[in-house]
Amino acid sequence: MAGKKIIAICQSGGDFVTNKDGSLSYNGGEAYAIDINEQSKLSDIKSEIKDMFNLRSGNMSIKYFLPGNKKTLITISKEKDLHRMLNFISETSTVDVFIVPEEAAARNVSNMPASRSSGMTISEVGVPIVAPANADVGMINGIDQLDLVMPNETPLDCMPLDMNDGKHLKAAEVWENTITGVDQRFNSFNEFREAVHKYSVAHGFAYRFKKNNHHRATVKCKAQGCPWRIFASQLSTTQLICIKKMNTTHTCEGAAVKAGHRATRGWVGSIIKEKLKASSNCKPKDIANDIKREYGIQLNYAQTWRAIEIAKEQLQGSIKEAYNLLPYFCEKIKETNPGSIVSFITKDDLSFHRLFVSFHASISGFLQGCRPLIFLDSTILNSKYGGTLLAATAADAEDGIFPVAFAVVDAENEDNWTWFLGELKSAVSTSSQLTFVADIQNGLKRALADVFDKCYHSYCLKHLADKLIRDLKGQFSHDARRFMINDFYAAARAPRLEGFQQAAENLKAISPEVYEWVIQSEPEHWANAFFAGARYNHMVSSFGQEFFSWVSEAHEFPITHMINLLRGKMMESIYKRRVDSSQWMTTLTPSNEEKLQKETAMARSLQVLLTHGSIFEVRGECVEGTSVEVVNIDHWDCSCKGWQLTGLPCCHAIAVFECVGRSPYDYCSRYFTTESFRLTYSESIHPVPNVEGPIEDESLEVAVTVTPPTERPPGRPKKQESIDLLKRQLQCSKCKGLGHNKKTCKNT
Repeated sequence: MAGKKIIAICQSGGDFVTNKDGSLSYNGGEAYAIDINEQSKLSDIKSEIKDMFNLRSGNMSIKYFLPGNKKTLITISKEKDLHRMLNFISETSTVDVFIVPEEAAARNVSNMPASRSSGMTISEVGVPIVAPANADVGMINGIDQLDLVMPNETPLDCMPLDMNDGKHLKAAEVWENTITGVDQRFNSFNEFREAVHKYSVAHGFAYRFKKNNHHRATVKCKAQGCPWRIFASQLSTTQLICIKKMNTTHTCEGAAVKAGHRATRGWVGSIIKEKLKASSNCKPKDIANDIKREYGIQLNYAQTWRAIEIAKEQLQGSIKEAYNLLPYFCEKIKETNPGSIVSFITKDDLSFHRLFVSFHASISGFLQGCRPLIFLDSTILNSKYGGTLLAATAADAEDGIFPVAFAVVDAENEDNWTWFLGELKSAVSTSSQLTFVADIQNGLKRALADVFDKCYHSYCLKHLADKLIRDLKGQFSHDARRFMINDFYAAARAPRLEGFQQAAENLKAISPEVYEWVIQSEPEHWANAFFAGARYNHMVSSFGQEFFSWVSEAHEFPITHMINLLRGKMMESIYKRRVDSSQWMTTLTPSNEEKLQKETAMARSLQVLLTHGSIFEVRGECVEGTSVEVVNIDHWDCSCKGWQLTGLPCCHAIAVFECVGRSPYDYCSRYFTTESFRLTYSESIHPVPNVEGPIEDESLEVAVTVTPPTERPPGRPKKQESIDLLKRQLQCSKCKGLGHNKKTCKNT
């Protein structure tokens, strides 16, 4: 297909018509031809189409048929879709492409006729598609049962439409014929009740059940004296429900009783369920606006929120019951991923306490290819039953996030951190001395010292700076605090003692109290000039933010579902990075190769003097004048400290290598090589089936009934002030005091 041109026949202005065999034909409109190939850009094609058809708006929907399939329209919305189409039609030289401009979408929808339940009309964005008469369409989930691909093109948070604008049709109007009359059959009473509810929404009237049991139901209009009613009962010898009698006459004014229409949580939940399939993070406010726009029903926030909870439970399973699946779930992880370490503990009352997960691929990848450097961090789970997720992540050779282990616990405290670190130690047992980058709060400092007694603990610089702000809150102006934080970071990053001392003196000039705080905060655990461990210039524990972003996407799911989603994300990441690295041809990974080349370029301007054996003096010009550094190639050491801090030779060391004829690649940390990267991702995480629903096999029933922890209290958890969001404090221009202005100043 390389270099081959495809002629795209672009058609617009016509209509799709359904043939007897269910296939679609496009009638009318204009047609133009354009050339496309693998180098074509979707934006360029759209621009050409816009000029070709003289479209006022650049927004359009582009669709095509798969070869041999005239029943399903495929949408092109991004570059991958365009390339996929070119691959599908590689054996042909032409393709029919259908263009639907934005302004045509509303027109096509508004002209759609109401349809019978045996031939439902479905409106895709701008393209009406009519199902064949013999399509198998259910009364409740008919759209799902049609053999159509429905792209998620319409955002849920779009602006509300004017309900009086005749160009727009409410979604409820497709329900006008969910009840067709006598002899209409349903598979169950639930299906019948759902159809009645949709019918009442579409026709704008309220109703009530006069009789409603497992074998018969009578429904009548809620308006006093209105004769409209339906009688349905079960067909003898079958499970089918059939309408036996129906009076279709309404003597009431539908609009007058429309405001009294009942929108039950179950019904609204069924509507919301379809929206959640497209976007699981829909906000109640946006969904309420959608329902008002599409169905003419006004819901308050509480009603919408409760309906969302019902819909989520129908889609994802019960949050409460998921805890009862945890023992079985843990066994399935160990069965499908041999070598994984999974621990699950309940309290004495059998309520959930904590769960630890470390997949075999994570353990193997860390031990084979990652630096002996682990980041510890936590995040609060914003779910019904709360809890906290603890995580240990590592850095691969490209400084990518590599999750090693994680745990869900009922609270973040010293006891849970000690337990988590104990499980982690059994998982990553290694002879190498580990360096941890972690906070010192919530008992983590003591827990690390107890479990990993010979490790290096690098205090997270961000958490430490936050603590500095909290401890000295209210004593400094906004600008003073800004300078204070900048000098604090400069002290931490200074590679040599003199740099640390200079930054400390700057802090002392701001306030002796700040200087004293910094000196008492154990700089040997956070300042480069004193820290003995190897942290490769990583100084904050929030390195694993990509992993925590996965958590934020899944934290409202049932616990088994959430963990399985995290497993899936990790599985995809491992596969993708393994495939990417298979194309690398360099000794070092791409980013490290680039860093080495930059240092090599800088080394060309340096002068090397041999002093003794493996020790060299390297001179170069800098802003201050002539710089002199001492390099010891046998000890992999340079007085600039760049080599030791990063694990890659600095420009001074590379100048020495070029002088003595050695390769700088021989002096790079093995953790930055392509081989180490591939070893990190050499093992795979395998799927864990049957964990998102109830256990149906009696032989697999769990032996313990697990209950969830206590529900979290209502309201939003309070956020701590961060140095990234420092707020400017009010300062009096008269007395220079904080917390008031000159108008309210009490000092005269």
